[in-house]
Amino acid sequence: MRVIAGSARSLRLKTLDGLETRPTTDRIKETLFNIIGPSVYGSIFLDLFSGSGGIGIEALSRGAKEAVFVEHNPKAMQCIRDNLKFTRLDGKALTITSDVMDALYRLEGEHVFDLIFMDPPYDRGLEKKVLEYLSGSELVYDDTVIIVEASRDTDFSYADRLGFSVVREKTYKTNKHVFIEKAGVEDIC
Repeated sequence: MRVIAGSARSLRLKTLDGLETRPTTDRIKETLFNIIGPSVYGSIFLDLFSGSGGIGIEALSRGAKEAVFVEHNPKAMQCIRDNLKFTRLDGKALTITSDVMDALYRLEGEHVFDLIFMDPPYDRGLEKKVLEYLSGSELVYDDTVIIVEASRDTDFSYADRLGFSVVREKTYKTNKHVFIEKAGVEDIC
């Protein structure tokens, strides 16, 4: 896994051995950033279920002003910190080793995010839990874009009941990216 573009372009990132995390492939990461590219520069970026930190690091490399990484696994968080130091992006990053829901609660009142990316373990309903929280949270602006990496068959039909709209889906072989914004907001994706 490597950084695709920006200040840390072509640098290889560490990942955890085994199946504890599922790093987003370079090809899928490139597609994602081609979609959200113009929104990244100057943004405040939240990377939930961060794994090895590849998505948040890519955002920082492409000019995000700040990124917050939330990961529950201490070994994965050490990998993120090592990757941030290696890419020299650690000065623009905040790392939180915590359950995602606890971290969201702690971030309340401290940050508002332009872009939120989450890649929870598949098929456990964690994305719905996070979206339920965010629907009443001050962590999101009216035009915050929430991107969920999920299995292909994950259902998001409940999003409208939470005050969100699915504005775009990009499907890959085994998974998909779902782009979500508050309902009634012009989409930027």
